[in-house]
Formats: sequence, C-alpha cells, structure tokens
Amino acid sequence: MALDRWVALVILLICMVYGYTAFFMMDGALPPFMQRNPIWPSTFPKVLSVLAIITALIIVLGLEKGAAEPKPMDINYRRLTDYKLGQALALLGIMVAYALLLRPAGFLIATSGFLIIGAAVLGERKFQYLVPIAIMAAAGIWYLVQEVLGIFLRPWPFFLTTGG
Repeated sequence: MALDRWVALVILLICMVYGYTAFFMMDGALPPFMQRNPIWPSTFPKVLSVLAIITALIIVLGLEKGAAEPKPMDINYRRLTDYKLGQALALLGIMVAYALLLRPAGFLIATSGFLIIGAAVLGERKFQYLVPIAIMAAAGIWYLVQEVLGIFLRPWPFFLTTGG
C-alpha cells in the first residue's frame, strides 16, 4: 500500500474516534433548553467527522486515482530519503514545542516564536520582514480571540502578569 493510503488510514481511524465522540458522547450533558435547538455544539464536529471519513475512505480505496501508474509528482515511499525529511521532522518538533510552551510562555511569545522559527526552518531568510509580520500576526490573532470572541487567552508568561 502506498504512503498516501497509510496516512489516509491513520487519519480515517482518528476521524472515526472523533466521529464517535461527536455523535455519541458530546450531547449527553446538554441542558434541556438546548436539546430543542436545531444546531447543537456537536453539529460542526459531526459534519467535519463525516466529511473527513468520506475523504479518507476515498483515498484508502484508491478512488481518487485515475491510473494505477504513479505520476512523477506522487510520493514514492521507496525513495523517502530523497525528500526533505529533516525539515519535516524539525517542523513537527517545533509544533510539539509550541504546544508545550503555549501556557508557560504565553500566546504572543509562543506563537511569534513558532512562526519565526518555523519559517526559518522552511527556508525564509528575510528576517527584517519575517519578525514584524509574525509578531503582528500573533497579536492580531490574540486580539480576535480575546477581544472579539471574548475567550480568555493569556498573552504573556505568568511571571509578567502576576508580578512574581
């Protein structure tokens, strides 16, 4: 089985667990007044899981491919060493570090750092543009989430906000 089908199989399994949670576990704790609403908090996860399961099944079954011959631009799992695995693994490591540092470092520092380091790993070298754009993007997202949506998102580390 090709690499894209293995990845689709893993995504299919994850989406099936996500769909099971959305269909059978999320709506149990709804208050009675919300049970009469046409749209519940689980509506989007249900739609998302069904669409993702359908898409993953199409890839696993190979229905998206017209011919059995691999095209030159397809991923060849036998030649994985020809791809830029170092960049991909570094980016995955940066994502894990971002998730671990989000609370202790605060949203603005963690997000700006993730954007700057991630872009540098992917090859961006114009830091005079990269740094201000990453900081403005992180600040803009924080403003939208905090002020517009009203969801609390700690912008700075604990030691800068609590004084100790």
